[in-house]
Amino acid sequence: MALRKIVTHPHPVLREQAAAITEFNAELRQLAQDMAETMYDAEGVGLAGNQIGVARQIAVIDISASEEERKHLVLINPALSEGEGCESGKEGCLSVLEYNAKVERFKKIRVTAQDVEGRPLDFVAEDRFARIIQHEVDHLHGTLFIDRISRLKQDMYKRKLKKLLEKK
Repeated sequence: MALRKIVTHPHPVLREQAAAITEFNAELRQLAQDMAETMYDAEGVGLAGNQIGVARQIAVIDISASEEERKHLVLINPALSEGEGCESGKEGCLSVLEYNAKVERFKKIRVTAQDVEGRPLDFVAEDRFARIIQHEVDHLHGTLFIDRISRLKQDMYKRKLKKLLEKK
């Protein structure tokens, strides 16, 4: 396993539409393991391929019951449907430096995907779990959570980002 570098906004790969995965092999399993290790090291709850510079349809989601027992779900080629309810909640992102905001998301969704072996997955996700999946699937479509906030808040973030980048 190896830690991968998490790319940050405004890196162009974050705006790319991730390509579907068609080969399920040892390389894909290694990528999934690397992503999980990277997510946990960064203290995140989800990570999409684009966030490590790999524009492929893969996301890992933390489903641990406790910090002692780390467990994650790998979603390959995920698709969301049957969104129900609407809920506003605070989100942050490993690729969006020092910023979080309230974002409206579906409260309940149906997820279809494949696991790392190519087997089909089909389940319903609710509440925080649904929010995390929607956030990561957005990444795979080149969308950041800041795209889902008001223009005023986007402008505030752009000014903050400019100052952060000037300090580097």
